[in-house]
Amino acid sequence: MINECQNGMIDAAHSTNEGLVAHMVDRDVVRRIADLAEVCRRAGVLVVHSTIVLRADGVGSEPSSLLLGALIKRGAVVEGRPEAEIHPDLAPRPGDYVLRRMHGLAPFHGTELEPVLRQQRVRTVIVTGVSTNIGIPGICLEAVDRGFTAVVPEDCVAGSSSDIHNFQIEHILPLLATVTTAQDVIHVLEEHGPRWNDPRTSSDGSGGRSR
Repeated sequence: MINECQNGMIDAAHSTNEGLVAHMVDRDVVRRIADLAEVCRRAGVLVVHSTIVLRADGVGSEPSSLLLGALIKRGAVVEGRPEAEIHPDLAPRPGDYVLRRMHGLAPFHGTELEPVLRQQRVRTVIVTGVSTNIGIPGICLEAVDRGFTAVVPEDCVAGSSSDIHNFQIEHILPLLATVTTAQDVIHVLEEHGPRWNDPRTSSDGSGGRSR
């Protein structure tokens, strides 16, 4: 899953979150996510792009928290504006799944994500994108609550500052997910190859598929 890698979040030309943009650039996160996504596609693993896209008239988006209120007030990620578009280096490819929501702070809320994952017999969710402040731990918590396992490649996520990112990686995310690296995930995916999708390759018949 690639979470909220939209221009209004991570592109310096459109985002007002300078800290998040800098952390993404300094750690080359976009390239790492793109590389991991390509390996997932080759392995037959569904790539999900989770986005938040607001309606221009505000319908469906409630400023029920400081973060959502700020997002709505700025008019960021509004449908039809470049800020709402996915970063061009991470543009969806044929076969990817683009998930759009207009409220909430995590992609399971009020969306079809869970039934899509169930239909695909997913057991493990690979979580990338932004931000380690709220979005990434939010996804992991929601995934765990629904019986999924979460895996976070630490070099494929970013926060508004290195201090916040490091705190979350060291103290919060290990309680919710397996924290690893993109290379370790790629190694597993490449080892399984096309068999990743074959339910006959796991002892319990589920295939152990990951997204």
